[in-house]
Amino acid sequence: MSENGEYLQAYLSYARDMLLDHAAYFRAVRARDRRFDGRFFVAIKSTRIYCRPICPARPAKRENMSFYLSAAAAEAKGFRPCLRCRPERAPDSSPIDAVSRRVGAVVAGIERHALSSERVGELAASLGVSDRHLRRITESELGVSPIELAQTYRLLLAKRLLRDTTLNQTQIAFASGFGSVRRFNALFKARYNLSPRDLRGKLPPDTGVRVELEFRPPFAWDCCLSYLRLRAIPGVESVDATHYRRTLCIDKCAGWIAVSMHKSRHALQLEMSASLAPVIGVVIARVKQLFDLGAFPDAVGAQLSQDPLLKDIVHRIPGLRVPGCFDGYEIAVRAILGQQVSVKGASTLAGRWANSFGASIETPYAELNRLTPTLETMISVELLAITSLGIVGNRAKSIVALAHALLAGKVTLTYVVDVEAQIATLQRVPGIGPWTAQYIAMRALSWPDAFPSGDLVLLKTSQMTQKALEARAQAWRPWRGYAAHYLWRLN
Repeated sequence: MSENGEYLQAYLSYARDMLLDHAAYFRAVRARDRRFDGRFFVAIKSTRIYCRPICPARPAKRENMSFYLSAAAAEAKGFRPCLRCRPERAPDSSPIDAVSRRVGAVVAGIERHALSSERVGELAASLGVSDRHLRRITESELGVSPIELAQTYRLLLAKRLLRDTTLNQTQIAFASGFGSVRRFNALFKARYNLSPRDLRGKLPPDTGVRVELEFRPPFAWDCCLSYLRLRAIPGVESVDATHYRRTLCIDKCAGWIAVSMHKSRHALQLEMSASLAPVIGVVIARVKQLFDLGAFPDAVGAQLSQDPLLKDIVHRIPGLRVPGCFDGYEIAVRAILGQQVSVKGASTLAGRWANSFGASIETPYAELNRLTPTLETMISVELLAITSLGIVGNRAKSIVALAHALLAGKVTLTYVVDVEAQIATLQRVPGIGPWTAQYIAMRALSWPDAFPSGDLVLLKTSQMTQKALEARAQAWRPWRGYAAHYLWRLN
C-alpha cells in the first residue's frame, strides 16, 4: 500500500472509532495532512507548544512529540497553543457514530455552557446524562474534566478574537464567557504565560467584526449556496452567487451576518454586525454547523464512491456538504411547510410566516428585514392567523405543537446524545412523520446518517422502492445524509 493509501486507511479507521496508533499520527504530521486537521493535536516536549498536524513549522523529532485528542488535554499537560498554526482555528469534527456522537454532543454542549452561566449539572441534564456520567465521558474520551474543557474553549475563543478582530479586551472577555476582565487576564497569563495585549492582531480600524472559519478541503461551495438559495426564507435569509446572509437574534442581541468563501485559504469568511459582538462565540458555532465545517470529505467520498449509483456524481462534486441550520425551530418549521409541496412553494410560505410573526429589523440589505418568529410568539398565535397565510390546518397545528414541545423541554433541536430517541420523540409531535423527523435530524441535529428514505425525489433518482433503497443505503452508513444530498443532485 502506498504511503498516501496508509494515511487514508488510518484516517478512515480513526473516523470510525477515534483510535489511531502514534506511528500514523507521526506520518500525518510529517505530511501536514489536512484530513487530520482538528482530529488530534501534536505537542512538542522541548518547546512546551502544541500544534495542529498541518503546522508549517519544521516537524520535531518523533521522540519529542506527544499526541492529544483535544486542545484541552494538551493544555491540561502544560502545553501552550502555537502562534503559527493557531489551534483555535482548527476545524471541528462531526460526530459519526455512537461514541463520537456522545463526545460531540458533550463538546457542543460545553461550548454553549462555556459562554453562559449554566452549571455542569444543568448541562448534563440538557444532554440527557448524569453529572457523573458527563465527567466520565470527557475524562475517558478527551482526557479532561468538563470544567477544563469549557475553560480551554473560552481561552481559545478569546485568543481568536484578540488576533482577528478589533473588539476591545473588555468586549472579548465577556464575549468569551469570562465573568470579569480580571479573571480573564489572570487565567490567560497563568495558562499561556502571555497577557491578552501580547496577542493583539494588527488590523486596520475599519475591519469590523470578521473572523475566518477553516475547514478540511474540498468544499463544494457553489453547491452549498445553491441548496441554501432555493430554501432561503424571504426577509430572513438571502443568498447570491458568493454570499449567504441572514438576520438573527441571540440572547436579545439582534443583527445580521454575511458568509463567503475566502479567496486564498481553505476558510469561510464570516462578517457580522457590531450588535452581535457579545454573542460572537455562539454565532461562530452556529455558522460552523450551518456549513458543516466539521465534515470529512475524503472519508465520505471514499466510501460513497464504492457504489456504482453514486460513483460518478461523487467524483464530479467532491466535498459536498450537508447544510445544517442556524435555528432548530426555524428549520423544523421549514420542513413542516415543505410536506407535499414544492421547494419554492415551501419557501414562499416560510416567508409569509416570518413576515407575519417575526419582529422587524433594519439591516444594510434591503431584502433582510425580519427575524425568525420566536417560540414564545408562536405558542400564543391563533391557528386562524397561521392558516390565513395559506398554510394547511394540520401543519399550522404542528408548528404550534412543536413550539410547545420545545419550550417544555420535550424536544431538543441541537446536539443530543441519543439521536434515535430524539427522532422518535419528534414523531410524537402531531404532523411530524418519518420524512420530516429525518430531515430535521439531518439539519438541526447535524446527524450525518439521517436518511429520509421515503423522499419522492430519492426514490425517483435511485429508481428503487423504499424498502430496496433502505437496504442499499446500509452500505453508505454512517454517511447516509451525504448520500441523500448526492442523490438529490442527480434529480
